[in-house]
Amino acid sequence: MALLLDSFWRAVAYCMHPRVIALSLLPLLLMGALALGLGYFYWDPAVQGVRALLEAPGWLGTIWGWLQRWGLDNATAFVAPLIVVAAVTPVIVVVSVLAVALLMAPALVALVAQRRFAGLERKKGGSLLASLGWSLGATLLALVALAVSLPLWLVPPLVLVLPPLIWGWLTYRVMAFDALAEHASKAERKELFQRHRVPLLAMGVLCGYLGATPAVVWASGVVFAAAFFILIPLAIWIYTLVFAFSSLWFAHFGLAALEQLRAQSLPVPPGAPQISSAGLPLPGAGSSAPIPPLASPESPAP
Repeated sequence: MALLLDSFWRAVAYCMHPRVIALSLLPLLLMGALALGLGYFYWDPAVQGVRALLEAPGWLGTIWGWLQRWGLDNATAFVAPLIVVAAVTPVIVVVSVLAVALLMAPALVALVAQRRFAGLERKKGGSLLASLGWSLGATLLALVALAVSLPLWLVPPLVLVLPPLIWGWLTYRVMAFDALAEHASKAERKELFQRHRVPLLAMGVLCGYLGATPAVVWASGVVFAAAFFILIPLAIWIYTLVFAFSSLWFAHFGLAALEQLRAQSLPVPPGAPQISSAGLPLPGAGSSAPIPPLASPESPAP
């Protein structure tokens, strides 16, 4: 718990670093260009296609007919953009994770290592290709879990639990790997994943909840069309900053845990005496010299 809290507050402090803020803007520029391009070519067709599905004959058409009788004539014009945004938001989250993993995470881990763990040996247990494959594999599993659990989102309590859990698992798998890729060996990484699985998963889930909060800003950009070009980039930047914090948190935690693991596995140098809890050398440990007997108290003077 001490390691978890210490790494948390250090990650919060590092988010104020000018280099971290600058790095958080780089994925924003890339995703902003992607969002503008997709929006320019596909926004209107996507909204019109969803609206046509909503107004098609069937039980949905019956619902919209009831709403029109209650005075809501343009309900589909309001609901269709929200559905498009809801469908695009998971893609933005996934792109954010991959952008942070590929662009920001190595630089942030290097920043933490330079400032706190300059003497930690780099065993290079994970290459860039391995990191990419690991991130893509975890992302595919998260998308499968997302698709399978999508019908459960209609249950009000589960919609507040399942998406953060999925994103938290994805964040945990991606960020923990990238935090240890440069310094830990493959065996050390497996040992740390097994030893700290619960705190790492808890960190991922918390980061998943933090990553879900900017969706309110994203949806507000659709509701308040006048502020669309301000709120949507703001939401994307919040996403990247949350993931930057996640990367810093996992870097501080992972490198500190690796340092502790190596300190625990250091062998005792030959010849160095082992000291008991009373502060005395143990017989037969270290040096072969006999342990001198304790001095007896002086006899009282006659």
